[in-house]
Amino acid sequence: MTTAVQKLTFEAYLSYDDGSDTRYELVDGELVPMSLGTGQHGAVIEFLNDQFREEIKRQQLSWTAKAMMVGVRSPRGRRWDTSRIPDVVVLPSAQWEAMADREAVINFNEPPPLLIVEVVSPSTKTDDYRSKRSEYGLLEVPEYWIVDPQAAKITLCNLDHQFYDLAEFQGDQRLQSPTFPNLSLTAAQILAAKL
Repeated sequence: MTTAVQKLTFEAYLSYDDGSDTRYELVDGELVPMSLGTGQHGAVIEFLNDQFREEIKRQQLSWTAKAMMVGVRSPRGRRWDTSRIPDVVVLPSAQWEAMADREAVINFNEPPPLLIVEVVSPSTKTDDYRSKRSEYGLLEVPEYWIVDPQAAKITLCNLDHQFYDLAEFQGDQRLQSPTFPNLSLTAAQILAAKL
């Protein structure tokens, strides 16, 4: 016997509450629970979010960085009922402030984030490298980082005509970010982030 999975619209997802503290992404209309990840996963997220915030402050940019607090409505196939919650999002401060009285989700009619970071875990590897890369490219997110502790590498994806050009960094290689050109971080520093 097959069980039919009830599909949710994006609007139903925004108001969904099952009474638990579980956070969900919406993928093709289905709720996908978000796991907590390892302590290392969290340490990398916190480290990068702090580094971005310091660089934003140093350069006096009107941007902000948010860790796991901003959703991004994404296209997937022919349907538009997908919403991701990236590990780190860099966006203009005004865009963040505009979400003060509504769900913190960047919708299709809004500019895309400036930069998105996803930290790979065994359960998200395929999504981070394939699905999200495709979705974020279609949304025209200018820069997407895939931080992969298992493979000990960081892949920087830079947008060019809705597709990403990829550059991989390992060990003591300094990342070259178009969004943060003066940020001096190596792959090893990011992957060695501690709690």
